[in-house]
Amino acid sequence: MPAPVLEAYTEALHLLGNPASTHAHGQFASEQLEAARERIARRLGADPALVTLTGGGTESINLAIKGFYWAAVRRANARDSAEAPVLLIAAGEHHATIEAAEWLRDAQGAELRLLSLDGEGVLQPETLRAAITEIGASRIALVSFLWANNEVGSLQPVAELAAIARQAGVPSHVDAVAALGQVAIDFGAVGVDALSVSAHKIGGPMGVGALLIARGVTPEALVHGGSQQRARSGTQNVAGAVAFAAALDHAYGASDDEFAAKLARLRAMRERMIAGVRRAVPDAVLRGAYAPGAEAADPRLAGNAHFTFPGCQGDSLVFLLDAAGVSASVGSACQAGVAEVSHVLLAMGVAEQEARGSLRFTLSPATSEAEIDALVEALPNAVARARTAGLA
Repeated sequence: MPAPVLEAYTEALHLLGNPASTHAHGQFASEQLEAARERIARRLGADPALVTLTGGGTESINLAIKGFYWAAVRRANARDSAEAPVLLIAAGEHHATIEAAEWLRDAQGAELRLLSLDGEGVLQPETLRAAITEIGASRIALVSFLWANNEVGSLQPVAELAAIARQAGVPSHVDAVAALGQVAIDFGAVGVDALSVSAHKIGGPMGVGALLIARGVTPEALVHGGSQQRARSGTQNVAGAVAFAAALDHAYGASDDEFAAKLARLRAMRERMIAGVRRAVPDAVLRGAYAPGAEAADPRLAGNAHFTFPGCQGDSLVFLLDAAGVSASVGSACQAGVAEVSHVLLAMGVAEQEARGSLRFTLSPATSEAEIDALVEALPNAVARARTAGLA
């Protein structure tokens, strides 16, 4: 956690009082909470009234998926419709989205349609448009897609996808958890109805997130008992909100130029890593959208590089690199320890055997050239040992 964020967090942890209370301590806590909400809203291009604080990105996504579905069910019941509302979900979404939608399908009869991705992990606008036309906009409860794929780093055409949904009258939700801190997010400009973010992605505390909900739409609540926030009851985490606001300030800097300079350095580190990995393991395959040297039109996250290594098992590589002091992952941390092939790579058309040899490398603004060089130095031996293990 960056020092300014930790300082703001620990100071706020000393606050006394429930922010919903009317006594002096409670009112002071409420002032700190609402000041933090205003800072969060300003950084994300929203009005403070549109920011619902949550217990992390997973809760935020679940509130959107389930809340919009249940709102659609309520509308369907009001008009005596026998057809279950439809959830349109991009095939390579985070497990928080996919499993929430699958639960609604399996437990509550929702109709789930997965939208196919192209070979770079991108949901093409024509795919969404065709699905809406085929199903009929009136039956669709929600369309949900990532801003940036959390595994392969590909950026989605968010504004274009949102415009298609809005023109058809279909509510839209974007999971911006992986994009936060690496993409300028303007909720008002992008045109979606709901947007999920999480503080830990930018150095804030884990277990703190937010769902931005546009005016004119009202998802059903997941948690009842107090109505402290729009679509979410429960005592609010004042210290978490203060730390989230501080993390946003730290991540985006004091100006657009400062943020652009940070991304340029991060992108340069990514290019160094991609070039080094390709030298060290020539048959490694970079996955996801990529345009070498791109800046403003960069089609992937500045801090992401995702490779598949033929003849390897990704979990073996993680173990071998960890022993060499390098931390990498096979996919989302939410699936750590689960032996399964990446659903993202499969949705991109990558063969299952190839997909098993995947590794995701993510960089932070603090990543050094020495750390990248250490990865490149450790990689050939790790890959050779992983391939030998695979033949045993």
